[in-house]
Amino acid sequence: MKRICMILGAALLGGCAAYSGHGLVAGQDGLPQVIALMGQPAMQWRETDGAQELAYPRGPVSPETYMVRISADGKVQAVRNVLTTENFARIKPGMTLAEVQRILGPASAVDEFPRRNERVRDWPTEDMGDPAHFLVLFDATREIVRTTVIQADRPPSMN
Repeated sequence: MKRICMILGAALLGGCAAYSGHGLVAGQDGLPQVIALMGQPAMQWRETDGAQELAYPRGPVSPETYMVRISADGKVQAVRNVLTTENFARIKPGMTLAEVQRILGPASAVDEFPRRNERVRDWPTEDMGDPAHFLVLFDATREIVRTTVIQADRPPSMN
């Protein structure tokens, strides 16, 4: 039984490592190696310089979305977690959904508020080490950013 638990634990850790792109070699590996290690991306697009971006969200459970940049010559340039304070600060009123997704990848959840003509997209994050959500409030008709907020998860009070 102990051996089975060790094997399962190693498999789970290996899966997490692969999902982060750990093991990809910049300048050497290409799209086939990325797909073999990380699977199919949730989103992908081509940049004007010919590079390709692949998005791998881990939410809603984990506050990570990995972006893999593949240069025009087909080689991995970088693998990075984009759900960072610096990237959240880049999201400004007036941006389109496509612009936001190119920075943060796909949202882990979407809520509709028809009376307010609002669509709220949610990316998991952390606030001082505790689970939280980076929320982007969009005009639902035009998919334009209205505002953003970080909302901490709070355990229910025991009154």
